[in-house]
Amino acid sequence: MGDKFTWRALVIDDEIDVAEVAAIALADDGFSVETALNGKQGLEKAARFRPHIILTDIRMPGLSGLEVLARVKRKWPETEVIVVTGHADIDSAVEALKLDASDFITKPISIDALMVATERAQERFQNRKKLKDYTRFLENGWTRTTRELLETNRYQQNLIESSMDGILGCNAEETVVTFNASLSRLLGYSRRQVINRMRLSDFFRPEEEKRLRQDLAGQGFGGINRLFMYETWMLDRSGIRVPVQLSMTRIKEDLRPQGLVCFIRDLRMIHRLQQEMADQARLLHQDKMMSLGRLAASVAHEINNPLSAVLNYVRLMLKILDRRDSETEQAQKFRRYLEVVEKETARCAETVSGLLTFSRKSDIRKENIDMAEMLEHCILLSRHRLELSQIELETDFSPHLPPVWGDANQLQQCIINLVFNATDAIGQEGKITIRATADAAGRWVMVTIADTGCGIEPEHMERIFEPFFTTKGEGQGLGLGLATTYGIITSHGGSIDVHSELGKGSTFVIKLPASRQA
Repeated sequence: MGDKFTWRALVIDDEIDVAEVAAIALADDGFSVETALNGKQGLEKAARFRPHIILTDIRMPGLSGLEVLARVKRKWPETEVIVVTGHADIDSAVEALKLDASDFITKPISIDALMVATERAQERFQNRKKLKDYTRFLENGWTRTTRELLETNRYQQNLIESSMDGILGCNAEETVVTFNASLSRLLGYSRRQVINRMRLSDFFRPEEEKRLRQDLAGQGFGGINRLFMYETWMLDRSGIRVPVQLSMTRIKEDLRPQGLVCFIRDLRMIHRLQQEMADQARLLHQDKMMSLGRLAASVAHEINNPLSAVLNYVRLMLKILDRRDSETEQAQKFRRYLEVVEKETARCAETVSGLLTFSRKSDIRKENIDMAEMLEHCILLSRHRLELSQIELETDFSPHLPPVWGDANQLQQCIINLVFNATDAIGQEGKITIRATADAAGRWVMVTIADTGCGIEPEHMERIFEPFFTTKGEGQGLGLGLATTYGIITSHGGSIDVHSELGKGSTFVIKLPASRQA
């Protein structure tokens, strides 16, 4: 109890001699002692003196010892009470023990018995105090710990709910147990609809879930059982795919999986911004290409005049040779040279003339078009590029094709665009086949352009006719060619379809209505 601690004792007995003997014995043992001659006086002194131990006689006038014991325990339960009884009062002593007396001794009081009883009372008092202090410590400690845990939990919940990114947590069975407000706004589900009801797989298409699990098990995105800044698609409540970037980790304890936690970022705004920036860049490039196209048309026009002059002079020289005797070997060689010059110059002039016709902006003018003739003209304009790429060209035009009612310049633009796309897909040394047929009733004309190029990725098939969509490298295309072709064909009442296989090539089929006059 400490060196400076002094035990206090109160002796209550109506026999003054007994009270004094007990007080002297306790004082000799180091107690601070007071005495009282009846129960009432004893309670009054107890209230003032606050003794640690009370020694009380059971049989006293007025308040009995049992009544004093009962009141003391109600008011000061930590105070130890030793009762003094005669041999005939054993039943009262037992009753006292039931009222939580620490011990009892009999009269006449033995000093040794008194010392043993007080030692037991002291030990009991100390044990009670220690237990009470420990209990208070535990109560205070648990209260503080519980409060800290509640505060920590509340902070963590606020942190989760305030996160701008979506947070998804799953247990070992991959059932959702955490679903914050940001993710609720992103996917359109309420927490009540998701928590303990839905699984991780419910938010992905089967093929995307399969790829996600394969990458989670691999090393490529942050290590095994981790994905860092991983881009994929999730399904919202309406089944619409939402582009997201997620960081995911598998939680383990004792080498056993305990669940998953995912941090999810909405990429829709980022994709829109990226698309807007890309569109602006493409529009700027488109404007530059339009200016370049006008410049090319102007240059072609300027080239056409001197080419015509050269061609005319070559033909004049050939006529002069025809009028003179030119049977000499030198003259014949000169004639062959001039014929080659005439042929190649005429070819250049025809190409430039076709380029001028193709690039010239004019109002839409529909007429009956001979498809075989138009296709031959397209081949003429494309042949030089095909020869440079060492690409074989095969044609197969059905005889007696019905005419098509449309704008020849626009349809020519579509065919040439598809031929050039096929050339790009082949690269070097391949084959392009152009076929033209009609249905049995003569109502439709089908033009098929097939190549042996690289083919089209399956995920790109749905988008190839979208404006500005291109798989070509920077500076190699605007992604407007197929979109323009699609618009022209549909405006003519026709359709365009594509079939492709990676590594084997692509086939575009244009279907146009035959002229009603046919």
